[in-house]
Amino acid sequence: MAHGPKYKVPRKRRREGKTNYHIRYRLIRSRPIILVVRKTNKHIVAQFVYPTPIGDYVLAAAHSRELVKLFGWKAGTKNTPSSYLVGLLAGLRAKKLGIKKVVPYIGLHRPVKGSKIFAVIKGVIDAGIEVSVNKEMFPDDDRIKGLVIAEYAKMLSEKDPEKFKRQFSAMLATGFDPRSIVEHFEQVRDLILKVYSNIPESREGTAFIEQLLSG
Repeated sequence: MAHGPKYKVPRKRRREGKTNYHIRYRLIRSRPIILVVRKTNKHIVAQFVYPTPIGDYVLAAAHSRELVKLFGWKAGTKNTPSSYLVGLLAGLRAKKLGIKKVVPYIGLHRPVKGSKIFAVIKGVIDAGIEVSVNKEMFPDDDRIKGLVIAEYAKMLSEKDPEKFKRQFSAMLATGFDPRSIVEHFEQVRDLILKVYSNIPESREGTAFIEQLLSG
């Protein structure tokens, strides 16, 4: 609600909760490569972005729907395990381009300890990218690999089968048993690592990144 003649309507992306313009101004002045993490109602997105006053250049990215289409992921696209895998996938792609260090940017998301945002960042770090972040903010390994989900699904299936079917209906519809998410997570993680271990580093990409940062 506007108050007084000097009231200024916030910019659209600020109203939508997408952009913190104070932080963005500092980023554009320093020109680092930034790791942008976004959440939607159904997906997680990670992007390596080079910000400029006239627009941002996305250098590498990963989307949680790619986990399903490319690697056979069946355990949901907006939980903590899928968030980590998105970060791992994006990080490996960035590493192949010669990106070595980034600054995290989470927009107006609150920096909540153990959140999906920090699961993405953990995946990026495990891919070999240096990220300036407090590691105490990361989810623990049990949450990242889905053990918490598996234990809850097991408990629910034994105590309340109907609620189990309702709560995990999306996974069960694909024929996937959420109680086996840990093994599935490890299989998909290992597949992602195997695929990208066989892809050579891009010399052109590395040269472009070096030129970008030196300019």
